[in-house]
Amino acid sequence: MNAIQMILVVLVAFLAGMEGILDEWEFHQPLVACTLIGLVTGHLDLGIILGGQLQMIALGWANIGAAVAPDAALASIASAIILVESGQGTKGIGTATGIAIPLAVAGLFLTMVVRTISTAIVHIMDADAKKASWRKINMWQWIAVCLQGLRIAVPAALLLAIPSTTVQHWLGLMPTWLTQGMSIGGAMVVAVGYAMVINMMASKEVWPFFAIGFALAAIKDLTLIALGAIGLSLALMYLALESKGGNGNGKGGSSSNDNSDTGDPLGDIIDDY
Repeated sequence: MNAIQMILVVLVAFLAGMEGILDEWEFHQPLVACTLIGLVTGHLDLGIILGGQLQMIALGWANIGAAVAPDAALASIASAIILVESGQGTKGIGTATGIAIPLAVAGLFLTMVVRTISTAIVHIMDADAKKASWRKINMWQWIAVCLQGLRIAVPAALLLAIPSTTVQHWLGLMPTWLTQGMSIGGAMVVAVGYAMVINMMASKEVWPFFAIGFALAAIKDLTLIALGAIGLSLALMYLALESKGGNGNGKGGSSSNDNSDTGDPLGDIIDDY
């Protein structure tokens, strides 16, 4: 990796850290962050594959009250750098996915440190607000946001400082049972992340679509574009049936019981069943 690529990687890491708070351009999302790392390092295909794997895991991550979700940005950037420097190609994706999980948890410590500093900055901004010093308020706001960027950029720079031969040597010292276990564990975590999303979205109206999707995904001849077209068609059919049932003055659907009519034909059928 040459100097220009290293600078671009650190820049991507800095933007990913900032976006973890700004949440505007989604640079902190694994699919975007890993893809950008792959793009600037000349390994776009590896970045997309790793980003897709990590994105499935991060789908179920969310901040709930004072509980902060694992740091997806640090996990994405660091695991992508390790994957590129390992030189293992697609064979190293399982190991990189397994490494990303502890990195995401470790990133919570850096998040706590930066947010603690940001709390002190807020008090400084309050004092400047009393003086109507808008220039200083803006300055401190930029400082706080840049600290979030450094939260990811500094670890990324430290990883880049390690020679690729050293990374390859360390990964080579890992026994086969450990690398295979990390690959299997990484795949299981992906399934758990998607299961968490299904658990949040699950309702009697969408379960049939989940079942149809899982059945169709087992057909090897269907491409992702074909599955997307089928999903879009089913969604449009559902919306059309829902609209048609809703225009029946509350008597749409197949249920004969007026008290159970919801305007949702599929929901009425499931209720009757």
